[in-house]
Amino acid sequence: MSSTERRERERAQRHQLIITAARELAEAEGWDAVTTRRLAERVEYSQPVLYSHFKGKDAIVRAVALEGFEDLTAQMRRARLAEISPKEALRALGRAYLDFAANRPALYEAMFIMPTDLAFASTETPPALRAAFDEIVAVVGPRDGVGLYAEVFWGSLHGIAVLVHGKRMPAEHQGDRLDLLVGHFAPEAG
Repeated sequence: MSSTERRERERAQRHQLIITAARELAEAEGWDAVTTRRLAERVEYSQPVLYSHFKGKDAIVRAVALEGFEDLTAQMRRARLAEISPKEALRALGRAYLDFAANRPALYEAMFIMPTDLAFASTETPPALRAAFDEIVAVVGPRDGVGLYAEVFWGSLHGIAVLVHGKRMPAEHQGDRLDLLVGHFAPEAG
C-alpha cells in the first residue's frame, strides 16, 4: 500500500470517527451538546482537524443524516422483504419506520427536523434519500406516477413519529394508528 493510499484510508477513518462520535453524543445528550470542541475532545483530534473534514456543525449534521437514511433504508427494506402480502409488507415497513424514529430520536432529528441542505424531489437529491423514498414507493405503489401516495404515507408516518416523540399522542396506540394508516394505503385498497 502506498503512503497516499494509507493517508486516504486514515482520513476516511477519521471522517467516520467524527460522524460516529457526533451520533453518539447527540443520542446521549441531544444536538445542543454536539459542538466542534466536544467532538474534538471525544475523537482526540484538534478542532482544525475536524474543520479539515467538515465546515462546521451543519456539515456534520448533514453527514449524520445521510448515514441515517442509509440505516433507515436498510431497516425498511428488511421489513418489507420479510413479508409476503403487500398489505403486511406495508405494515412491516411502517412499523420499521416508527421503530427507527423511536429508537434513534437524535438521528431521526438530524434526518428530518434539523435544518439541512438535503432536499427530496430535486435533481440534487442524494442517493441515500432517494433509496429511502423508493422503499416507501415499493410498498405503497406508484399509483399516480408521481409518488403522491407514497409522500402522504411517509408524511403520515413522520407525523405520528414526531407527535409520539413530543408526547402529543400516547405511544400505546401506535399499533392502532398504523393499522388505520395501512387500511387506507394498502395496495389492495387503492
